[in-house]
Amino acid sequence: MKNTLTLALAMIFFSAANAQKLAEKNVPDLVKSSFKKQFPDVKKVVWEKEKANYEAEFELNETEQSAVFNEKGGLIETEVEIEINQLPANINTYIQKNYVGQKIKEAAKIIDANGKVSYEAEIKGMDLIFDEQGLFTKVSCAF
Repeated sequence: MKNTLTLALAMIFFSAANAQKLAEKNVPDLVKSSFKKQFPDVKKVVWEKEKANYEAEFELNETEQSAVFNEKGGLIETEVEIEINQLPANINTYIQKNYVGQKIKEAAKIIDANGKVSYEAEIKGMDLIFDEQGLFTKVSCAF
């Protein structure tokens, strides 16, 4: 238990240290151009740099979304906030069994550049990632 807590705290710190807010002027033109082609109607964007990638956070059609691009402007994935009840049912079953007493705070549908769908369920400051069928794949930090 003690090792698990230490590992979780280290992951949170590492993840938070790697994401950096960016002024739009510091985002490469190729990335901004690609974003504008993908999302022409978006006016307000918050940019972050995550390792070598650039993440745009924005609202579209009253829904929170994000898009991750590589340094050449290639779209890696998009993430769209969804209602918790839109998650596959077995995700809730997994969480009830493995995180007793915890509730999902936020949910998202992730679509990678190849159209592969996965889901994210946030609990206890962690993002639990599930495949398209709702099977658990990994944990990542929510920061």
